Order: sequence, then structure tokens, then C-alpha cells
Amino acid sequence: MKIEVSLYASLASRLPEGCKGNTCTLIVAEGTTIGALLDHLAIAADEPKIVFLNGIHARPDDPLKEGDRVGVFPPIAGG
Repeated sequence: MKIEVSLYASLASRLPEGCKGNTCTLIVAEGTTIGALLDHLAIAADEPKIVFLNGIHARPDDPLKEGDRVGVFPPIAGG
């Protein structure tokens, strides 16, 4: 099934080759969870500060469905 993944700031480099910018369409197996997606992208469980699934805060055990949009944000410092 196809999903859209956006990785922001320092996480953008984890997208597969061939993706443009910080967003990519990926094909994942039925039953894939947010946690499994992050593992697939080599993102440790403690790296993301916020993960959204279709604009709503997501948990690692949330399952993905066809057409879902996932956004992953690292901690960001500033002042």
C-alpha cells in the first residue's frame, strides 16, 4: 500500500534515494505500524519529538492504511 512520508529537519536525510525534498511516497506492507515504518527508515524510537498520522499525533503502534500521510519531526532548538 502507498503512504506519504515527510521527514523534517535533520531527519530528512533518512528518506530513500530518489525522494525529492523532505517528502516521499513509499510502499509498505499491510499491517505496518508507525514504529515499523520508523525502524525501516533507520529512525530510533527516541529520535522523533512529534509524529503525525494524517495531521493527528500518532503512537508507534498505530497501524498505517492506504493513502496515509506521516510527518516526523525531530526536537528543534531555538531561542
